[in-house]
Amino acid sequence: MEYYYGQICVFPYIFVPRGWKLCNGELLQISQNQVLFSLIGTKFGGNGTTNFALPNLQGAEPEPGTGYYICVEGVYPSRS
Repeated sequence: MEYYYGQICVFPYIFVPRGWKLCNGELLQISQNQVLFSLIGTKFGGNGTTNFALPNLQGAEPEPGTGYYICVEGVYPSRS
């Protein structure tokens, strides 16, 4: 199964799967995450020059023991 950069999914894991980051508001460096930054920009925070933030969905999980994760390795979504 292929996932898209920026796609958010709920997984029932206590670990962060490879190619995903926990939606916890973490600041990421633009230089190391250019593809994801091109999709979400500073919508969730950051200065837009050197960093940007992931969405913070902690506390919004549907069930205890689940977590929201954002895809940071995958297919770039096309607009066509």
